[in-house]
Amino acid sequence: MSKVFIIAEAGVNHNGSKELAKKLIDVASEAGADAVKFQTFKAENLVSKNAEKADYQKRSTDKDESQLEMIKRLELDADTHKELIAYCQEKNIMFLSTPFDHDSIELLDDLGLQIFKISSGEITNLPYLRHIGRLNKKVILSTGMSDIKEIKDALDILVDAGTCKENITVLHANTEYPTPMKDVNLKAMLTIGNTFDTAYGYSDHTLGIEVDIAAVAMGASCIEKHFTLDKTMEGPDHKASLEPDELKDMVKAIRNIELALGNGVKKSSKSESKNKPIARKSIVAGKAIKKGDILTEENLAVKRPGNGISPMRWDEIIGTIASKDYEEDELL
Repeated sequence: MSKVFIIAEAGVNHNGSKELAKKLIDVASEAGADAVKFQTFKAENLVSKNAEKADYQKRSTDKDESQLEMIKRLELDADTHKELIAYCQEKNIMFLSTPFDHDSIELLDDLGLQIFKISSGEITNLPYLRHIGRLNKKVILSTGMSDIKEIKDALDILVDAGTCKENITVLHANTEYPTPMKDVNLKAMLTIGNTFDTAYGYSDHTLGIEVDIAAVAMGASCIEKHFTLDKTMEGPDHKASLEPDELKDMVKAIRNIELALGNGVKKSSKSESKNKPIARKSIVAGKAIKKGDILTEENLAVKRPGNGISPMRWDEIIGTIASKDYEEDELL
């Protein structure tokens, strides 16, 4: 990717409402994100009747509601997917969605998605990984809760099933919502890139945007971040998400960091070249010098401006004969 691929993660922050989903698309598009991502699932295929909610879900939703009941409320049907994809095209932003079951993989493939995002929870799901691997699409793999061996196993399954390794981007992640700063371990992102010689990035669940900016400065080619219309809305992920202005600030900061990173060639930039004669120095007469005088450390000095003889030639000039009279401070 020629620039950082920024995924604005709407997830289930639409609360099951198509109208809210479209508002989220508006926000992501206005912020300048490359893609807006939702989640595709059939609740009965994703969660068993007895599955408990995560602690952060219990804190942000009805504690008496089961995970299955919560997930069921957040489903988006096939027709809604089609409508949201068409709306994304109008808004000039890529539609993405994470599938959580085999039917959802098939649905997204039928809808023409070229990038498949795999959530951290599926990294040990061999049949699921194999199914996506067979599609030979671009894959973004989140690695929350995993270790290096589990990442290797998942990559091997994807590649063996038919996905080119060059088409896989691996995201470092932590699945606690929100992630404590002490648990981010951003250097692990570099370990992933170095270990597997693959494109890497970061899926962020911290509060704020500073870790995302740091990840880009460290070479992340993809950033994923949850966002919402309002953090106070009811739902499992709103509190650990960015609000619209924060998302804009993150995208702007990432684009600035991209520009600031440059190409790595150390040379004078176009904008600073005009400052050379002002900031650098030249060899000047330290006092009045007569023609024929020997130029010495006693009668020479180094001062601004820098459009005369460079002080780097000091040893070459010392001991030579003045070819003319010089006033004090006059450039040689």
